[in-house]
Amino acid sequence: MIQNNKDVIVAVATAPGRGGVGVVRLSGAADLSPYLTGLVGRQTMEPRLANYCRFRDAQGEVIDEGIALYFPSPGSFTGENVLELQGHGGTVVLNRLVLRCVELGARLARPGEFSERAFLNDKMDLTQAEAIADLIDASSYEAARSAVRSMQGEFSVLVNQLVEKMIRLRIYVEAAIDFPEEEIDFLADERLRKNLHDLAFDLQAILVRARQGSILRDGMTLVLAGRPNAGKSSLLNALAGSDAAIVTPVAGTTRDVLRERILLDGVPLNVVDTAGLRESDDPIEQEGVRRAWVEIENADVILFLVDATETDSPDLLSIWPEYFTRLPEARQPVTLVLNKIDHSGHTAGAVSGRVNTFAISAKERTGLAALSAYLQKTIGYQGETEGVFSARRRHLDALIKAQSLVATGIAQLEDAGAGELLAEDLRQAQAQLSEITGQFTSDDLLGRIFSSFCIGK
Repeated sequence: MIQNNKDVIVAVATAPGRGGVGVVRLSGAADLSPYLTGLVGRQTMEPRLANYCRFRDAQGEVIDEGIALYFPSPGSFTGENVLELQGHGGTVVLNRLVLRCVELGARLARPGEFSERAFLNDKMDLTQAEAIADLIDASSYEAARSAVRSMQGEFSVLVNQLVEKMIRLRIYVEAAIDFPEEEIDFLADERLRKNLHDLAFDLQAILVRARQGSILRDGMTLVLAGRPNAGKSSLLNALAGSDAAIVTPVAGTTRDVLRERILLDGVPLNVVDTAGLRESDDPIEQEGVRRAWVEIENADVILFLVDATETDSPDLLSIWPEYFTRLPEARQPVTLVLNKIDHSGHTAGAVSGRVNTFAISAKERTGLAALSAYLQKTIGYQGETEGVFSARRRHLDALIKAQSLVATGIAQLEDAGAGELLAEDLRQAQAQLSEITGQFTSDDLLGRIFSSFCIGK
């Protein structure tokens, strides 16, 4: 829930732990002179000028010494009065500074509350605020670049342009409905049809870029499934480039779920190694198989590994019928991987005449390039990050809903001549886009978004 934003809030703005420099940040609409007096013995401070100070406790004892910076409202990150204390990066020292600020009347900031106040004070929109968190959490160079683009407003500009186009179309359609005496025949207006189709095209173009940004931010979950001793753990190690999993000739070595986050040509990949799928009387192995099916059900992409020395004519339906019986409604793409080709004589790469089938040797690391390229294509990653901005699942959902509403509105106009229904579809599509930037957003949604941020940001 959004709390009272008139309070003065305080938090450590640097990462926890030991470091050369640590920063404590205060922000509030109130006058911060009591904090200046109580901390550094001054009543005023020249804005945006680094001041060397000694930070003192209530008894006048020096806590630390460093730099104090004052940013008066509205020329600050939050749009409020902001005071930053830059001292030495020790946990005890920073906690003492925070405690002193609390003694002077501040309260501890919630996660993301500084960014939340910047949003509420119109210093940035919601996509820009989210991009700050995405930049902090970026796991690759490409993801960081896309987050910077969103932070600088590139995504917001495109969304706002779409909103403006929708507003103009709504004005035209609703004027024709409300003022029929003006004799605006929008049903015969080819410009309206063209503008609607242009709007649909622009929505699709932004959605494609947003999907790329979402992939760079969140990656995908890749589950390695198969019978015992098919080489799942060997493939995990090959993809990770390290001995992340124990590999032995003994079938059933992996009994629990192993997770490894890697970068596949810049794309974050959450690789999940699972227990071998087979019937067993061992309760530990049974639990491992149960957990494997849970991961399979929640996967974005599944690789089903088979020992190539035991399979002459691979066919997923005959090799893994349990998948189709246990998960008949599953939509995850399943790729069949023939492993151990260093012993079978298969040619590495895509298997000719077979859909989504690849031959590899995880041990020798052959055939992995073709498999990696296929995985990137499967999740929709195009490899070109220029112009891609950071996007989240909620952004994609809003864009998809808006796209569907515009398509429905076009059909209402062209098939039934229903201008009123077109106007309503455009209104709802505009509301979906406005939620992306936070122009119309519930407090509950804002609370969920900002609570995921780190404290001090």
